[in-house]
Amino acid sequence: MKKYLKYLLTGLVIAVAVILVLFKYRDYVTNPWTRDGQVRANVIQIAPRVSGPIVNLPIRDNQFVKAGDVLFAIDPRTFEASYDQARAQLDQTGDNVQALEQQVEAARAGVDVAKASVDQARATIAQLEATIAKNKADYERQQDLLPKKATSRKALEQAQASYEVSIQQKVSAQAGFYQAQAALAESKAALAEAEAQLGALGDANPKLRTALAALRQAELNLEFTEVRAPVDGYITNLNLRLGSQVVANQPVLALVDAKSFWVDGFFKETAIGRMQGGDRAVVTLMAYPDTPLEGAVDSIGWGIAQQDGSTGFELLPNVSPTFQWIRLAQRVPVRVHLTDVPEGIDLRVGTTCSVLVKTGTAGKDDRRPVPPAPKAFQ
Repeated sequence: MKKYLKYLLTGLVIAVAVILVLFKYRDYVTNPWTRDGQVRANVIQIAPRVSGPIVNLPIRDNQFVKAGDVLFAIDPRTFEASYDQARAQLDQTGDNVQALEQQVEAARAGVDVAKASVDQARATIAQLEATIAKNKADYERQQDLLPKKATSRKALEQAQASYEVSIQQKVSAQAGFYQAQAALAESKAALAEAEAQLGALGDANPKLRTALAALRQAELNLEFTEVRAPVDGYITNLNLRLGSQVVANQPVLALVDAKSFWVDGFFKETAIGRMQGGDRAVVTLMAYPDTPLEGAVDSIGWGIAQQDGSTGFELLPNVSPTFQWIRLAQRVPVRVHLTDVPEGIDLRVGTTCSVLVKTGTAGKDDRRPVPPAPKAFQ
């Protein structure tokens, strides 16, 4: 009897073990897990906007900085001189524009004078035409009276002289009219030239806008001599020294954005079909194996690099030999957003971790504690 009881207990223990193994396997199949995870963050490459030697370097390697803190300063003396030169150029341009405005006003006054001369010449011609008509009528009347002995030869000659003088005066007046018209055309041309040299009036003047733009550029270059942190983050791999020459738009240090950490978990393609955005994720860092981090699936990658079929030698496709009875599942990156990082946990870019995804938990308030991944599996 005891022998059968011993076999029964042994079989029961084996059955329980098998059931537990099957349960854990089912849990693994239902909730995919990978130890191929990596901590990621946005790394900002800090590059100066101007070139020059560094004269102030208040930071040190691996230091935490806040947005707006000065990272380093470039020698500003050259840019201060450029700024002063731009201000002087703006003042000179303002004086030149004012002088051109006065030239325009003078040209407009010349046009007004020329117009008055043309109007006066036109009025003189009209007056002379009336005089000619009067003198002609008087001359013709004298011609009619002379045969009748009603006038004298002298009166006739005087009427003829007055008529001829008025005609000559009209010819002179017409010449003056044409001369006044030419002067008016010349004055209008001078006004157009002065207006073209001046351009638009006020703040819209192109010369003033150009000088203002040059001053603004010089002001910006002077501001760019102080390079500031764009976000809160950590200085990494600092190799700058006082006196180092930096070149515009060439990165000189890295800044890890402290508010941008996430985790990339690389899961087999056979496991991602059950995942969806919002599923609960549990991350176990190798640096902190006893403190799992809470997160959620943010997104699943839509592609990975192609190995077979890529262009190789002589533009032929590269194809790696494979065994027909072995098919290796590809790994697809799954982006995990960390929702809770406990105190004392320092996230560092590139460190590895294990990731467990609880499928079917999207939109559910499932906060049951999940134990960290076994150290042997990490």
